[in-house]
Amino acid sequence: EHYVGVYGPEIDAIPVGSKISLSYTVEVAGKAMQPDFESVIERKMHSWINCIEGVMHTGQRDMIRIRISKADFEAGFKFKHLGEVLYAKVKSEFEAVVDKCQITLITDAAEAEKFRDEVAMPRYNQRDDRLASMTDEAVDRYFTCIMCQSFAPAHCCVVTPERLGLCGAVSWQDVKDTKEMDPAGPCQPILKEGCTDEKLGRYASVDEAVNKYSHGALEHVTLYSLFQDPMTSCGCFECICGVEPVSMGVVITCREFAGMTPLGMTFSEMASMTGGGVQTPGFMGHGKHYIASHKFLKAEGGVGRLVWLPKELKDQIRDKLNETAKDMYDIDNFADMVADETSCPNGNPEELLAFLSEVGPPALSMDPLDI
Repeated sequence: EHYVGVYGPEIDAIPVGSKISLSYTVEVAGKAMQPDFESVIERKMHSWINCIEGVMHTGQRDMIRIRISKADFEAGFKFKHLGEVLYAKVKSEFEAVVDKCQITLITDAAEAEKFRDEVAMPRYNQRDDRLASMTDEAVDRYFTCIMCQSFAPAHCCVVTPERLGLCGAVSWQDVKDTKEMDPAGPCQPILKEGCTDEKLGRYASVDEAVNKYSHGALEHVTLYSLFQDPMTSCGCFECICGVEPVSMGVVITCREFAGMTPLGMTFSEMASMTGGGVQTPGFMGHGKHYIASHKFLKAEGGVGRLVWLPKELKDQIRDKLNETAKDMYDIDNFADMVADETSCPNGNPEELLAFLSEVGPPALSMDPLDI
């Protein structure tokens, strides 16, 4: 029953200061276990690994980054110990649904990539598709999520059917399941009460919840605006969006893209002013799949405000992006109207505006933003 295996080189076979591909699989069995509980357990691993002294974990799904300190390495820390922590925490925190557990870590790059493409990504896509037809209007409650407060004590996500957590790994169904599995845990319901502005997504009950769970750091949060009390971020966002003042559009970058954006900032530079639980009007962290949501930037005109994003990200969400834009603006192939590093190789505002003027995206005909 107690199995923790490492497939590939152990940490003492890897040069200090280098980086490798890593995957870890937690297989569980139990009479009360359900497939819906998978993502709940999975997201808790973020907190568990960060509890290891000298180890840092950020990100989610296939974009995780784990850093192990030299002090831990010199003390004899191994990848197997990472698995032992996961094993112990799964068995202790989820004993109501998990009877048996085994852990497999893959440190061989080719095998880790194969596992990601053949096993993990199809499962992630399956989870995302479950909520494709559900709207915010169809439910009577949203949920808080404070799983990332170890990074940002003042941060609190508000998760709705059409707005998943900024980590990209926590959907409305996930937080609902988390509440059922852990009634006093990090995800608590917010009844939809006291709506004062439907366009902004401003609710008295949401303000009350974020004020409570941010320990008084936040007073107001809107669900659908980039400028009016935008939702805060921790540090695990998949993407960051920011306003580009020349085009009056919105630029998005993602964790995988190391290049420069037309804002003159990289992902890291944008993250430094967006994370940590602060409200920065005009900047916001969010999940990849939120971009194609009908609620994305609803207060500022919707996804039609989008003018630039990395090509890799564009290709990942192309079909859903086109579908949403067709529904909202009755235009075809919207993704081709959005610039990227190939159509704007220099990444400056003038080059971006020239591209946009040629293709004519919705952003150019929208009312100017009140910056």
